[in-house]
This record gives sequence, structure tokens and C-alpha cells, in this order.
Amino acid sequence: MPTAGQFRDRMTFQKRRVLDDGYGNEVSGPWEDQFTVAANIAPARGREDVLAARPQGVRPVEITVRQSSQRRFITPSWRAINARDPRQIMNIHDIRDPDGKRAWNVLTCTLGVASK
Repeated sequence: MPTAGQFRDRMTFQKRRVLDDGYGNEVSGPWEDQFTVAANIAPARGREDVLAARPQGVRPVEITVRQSSQRRFITPSWRAINARDPRQIMNIHDIRDPDGKRAWNVLTCTLGVASK
């Protein structure tokens, strides 16, 4: 696992606000910041997906953060934004505790794909 000195990145986690459409239905609203934390962003192996009969490059990354009470609420419906470069928006696909000791979370994300 990374040491404290390797947490050089800052990540802002966002989730969509749920709104009422006026007819009693819940609809997705705008993205809202939840918290910003120190993180380590590491590139994972790239892959190519075929969308609309065209190959599309997909850039998976792994974000490592220290586990805490607020980070336990993160789900794949959230997204992560690099606080130092807000153009880097990452969709979260998987959240895991790699060693089972509840010290770290590793989030598998995709960079540069349209948000859900």
C-alpha cells in the first residue's frame, strides 16, 4: 500500500442530487461535491472498447484513499474529479478494501468517459 508521502493528488467526490419532478417521481439532478481528500492516482492497464462500430480508447485508473467514515458512503453511482485538474472526471466502477484491514480503499475508475 502507498505511504503517506505518495498521496500527492487531491480528489473531489461527487454524487447526483435527487430531485422531485413535480409529479412525485425522483429524477437525477446536478452533481454536488461531497468531500475532497488526499489520494494516489495510478494508471491501470488500458483497453479498447468498440462503441458505435469505432474503437474507443479507455483509460482505467486506480485511486487509493485512506478509509474513513465519510468514504464508506462512496458507491459506483458517484464520480471522482481531480481537484488539481477539474477536466479529469472519472467514473467509479469498483470499490475494494485490498488487504481487508479497513485502512485503504482502492477505486477502479475510467478516465475520459461520459458520466452516467
